[in-house]
Amino acid sequence: MMAIVTLLIAPLAFSNGPARAVPRSRVPFSVCAARVSARPAYAVSMGPPTVKSVQKDVDDRMAKTIQALSISLATIRTGRANPAMLDRVSVEYFGALTPLNQMASVGTPTAQQLVIDPYDKSAIKDIERAITESDLGMMPSSDGNVIRLNVPPLTEDRRKEFAKQCKAFGEDAKVALRNIRRDAMESIKKMEKAAESPLGKDESADAQDNVDKAVKKFTKQIDETVAVKEKEIMKV
Repeated sequence: MMAIVTLLIAPLAFSNGPARAVPRSRVPFSVCAARVSARPAYAVSMGPPTVKSVQKDVDDRMAKTIQALSISLATIRTGRANPAMLDRVSVEYFGALTPLNQMASVGTPTAQQLVIDPYDKSAIKDIERAITESDLGMMPSSDGNVIRLNVPPLTEDRRKEFAKQCKAFGEDAKVALRNIRRDAMESIKKMEKAAESPLGKDESADAQDNVDKAVKKFTKQIDETVAVKEKEIMKV
């Protein structure tokens, strides 16, 4: 069985816009768990949208965008052992690509070492090969029961590279916010023009203003989240 690693060349998980190819180093596997819906929740609801439902959808989707960003940033190395570092590794297991974290438990006995304990010991060689072929830059060592990974300290150039990657994740999250804002504004304007029970201009203006306030609030959270990770990476 040949093991390979994949970093999913796919749209970024929290993007709400059209599908676009993303460099493989920028698509962590784990963010799929926090995927943001491409369609507003009220778009598939039983009744027409209301100002309240639109605002709730905005808050929910933007919160999920922050959640997805946090998961993405967790996969970036900081020079210390962290099980999330392996979230981008998938192994070909019985003919299907399977996330490594679904095939084994991962521990951190020391700040510089990861220990991978496969549930199926016969898959150890496949897991080793997948790790070797990944972009982790670490060589696995196995005793037949567990796999050990020693986490080397980051060089200055590598730290800068990872810091740039953090900024890229942050920018993608901001694109998601803008797409959510666009959906909300379109819905509010449609309500304002509706033939039945049209939304008053003042109420429409207030609703749009609240959406913009939400964008500013979550944009600030993105900047703060990225800054914390960058500081963690650059700390020697």
